[in-house]
Amino acid sequence: MPIPAADLLAAARADADRTVDLRRRLHRHPEIGLHLPRTQATVLAELADLPVEVATGSSTTSVVGVLRGARPGPTHLLRADMDALPVQEDTGLPFASEVPGAMHACGHDLHTAMLLSAARLLAARREEFTGQVVLMLQPGEEGFHGARYMLEEGLLDAVPEAPVAGAFALHVFATQPSGVVSVRPGPMMAAADHWELTVRGRGGHASMPHTAADPVPVAAEVVLALQSMLTRRVPVFDPAVVTVAQLTAGATDNVIPDTAFLQGTIRTLSPERRADVVAAVRRVATHVAAAHDMAVEFVHQEGYPVTVNDPGVAARVLGTAGELFGRGCTETATEPLMGAEDFSYVLQQVPGAMAFLGACPPGADPATAAGNHSNLVVFDEAVLPAGAALYAAMALDALG
Repeated sequence: MPIPAADLLAAARADADRTVDLRRRLHRHPEIGLHLPRTQATVLAELADLPVEVATGSSTTSVVGVLRGARPGPTHLLRADMDALPVQEDTGLPFASEVPGAMHACGHDLHTAMLLSAARLLAARREEFTGQVVLMLQPGEEGFHGARYMLEEGLLDAVPEAPVAGAFALHVFATQPSGVVSVRPGPMMAAADHWELTVRGRGGHASMPHTAADPVPVAAEVVLALQSMLTRRVPVFDPAVVTVAQLTAGATDNVIPDTAFLQGTIRTLSPERRADVVAAVRRVATHVAAAHDMAVEFVHQEGYPVTVNDPGVAARVLGTAGELFGRGCTETATEPLMGAEDFSYVLQQVPGAMAFLGACPPGADPATAAGNHSNLVVFDEAVLPAGAALYAAMALDALG
């Protein structure tokens, strides 16, 4: 690193009040999806007094900032997501969401505040690095493919003469010890796919099931068969999760319905396993229904790909975080998280890494604390300077 780690961390801590204030303003006014006009305006205002070249998206309310160093050179990308979730907040915090049915329940408000603090740290140290830092502030991470839209609009060519050569992102977790940075080489988060299944039977009177073709027990049999398929066909070292999250059929007690509807998710850690499990879900459902002389309609929607960390960059994360916070605050994650992330689209094209930053609130046990996506989740704001310093340090390490 071109400057001592202790100096960078001290500067981030000196900026903490501004970072916390921004995080709380974002938290009070969450927005969902690809279009976040108020959030975008807040981000643009924060960047206005920095030497950053700013562009906004045309298909989304994304923001891309380019911060140039003292000399021409490579480009490194730092990413934060900005969107919230359709969750009614029940934390009772003094800065709780003022928008009914919307909440920053996944910590994206922290990510945005940390990245903008990192931008201030880097702007003050432009003489210390060669090349450019691209600030990627994206909407629509929560299932809306915001990163993909930004890539389609030319994110990686924000500096045409020096396309992005590396990338880094942080994600806070309320169920991990506060201040601990974890990362792993290879798969860090899973691919996510959505599926829907309609079992087509024949309706009738509930007292005479033999005159109908009841789809309800067939749907139940499909649920059990899918779980058996997982344990018998999927290797434990290339795992998968198939969850049936909804099973709906019928409307009253004396009518056999003509259809039963199921939907759920598939999570996998490799492209090969992903394709195999999607095909297996379709096959199992089709043949279970066929055994009862019924048919199924299967719909598959491909979600985010596997988030795969470059081994070299993952090692740099551990080394840089160790310099900043001490080796006791870093760990190599033993297993990937089966949640999904659209930063995976970026990592498909450039070497980089996503790391996790523990943000369990003071006095809470990480094992029992309300987790990300909960209406009760609370994040430790004390990690904000740490995250900002790590963002900045990763860019300085890549470009110094």
